[in-house]
Amino acid sequence: MAKSKAPSASGMLAEIIIRGIQEKKGLEIVSIDLRELKNAISEYFVICHGTSRTHVEALAESVEKEVKTAIGTNPWHAEGFENSEWILLDYADVVVHIFQESKRRFFNLEGLWADARQTTIA
Repeated sequence: MAKSKAPSASGMLAEIIIRGIQEKKGLEIVSIDLRELKNAISEYFVICHGTSRTHVEALAESVEKEVKTAIGTNPWHAEGFENSEWILLDYADVVVHIFQESKRRFFNLEGLWADARQTTIA
């Protein structure tokens, strides 16, 4: 009989973050598992985009609210709210990148971390 792996704390945090993104209809959500890579800066990246500055801000606020409600934690660091083209929420083990679509395509984080396991969330 195969043993099932219990989800890690960072994996559960990534799931909570994804729920926050889904709550506000974030687009093309991708979870990147960086745990197998040497010198990775976190365990997971969660990436999505919104359709406007307002949508990007709403996605970030939803993530912050969902995580705060679920586990009582605020991001260790947050930036990008000034122009809301790319908001970064750093929860140490999980880093959230919320883009406007043009910035997401330009920076192509999925391509930069292509050697990591990536999961697209429907």
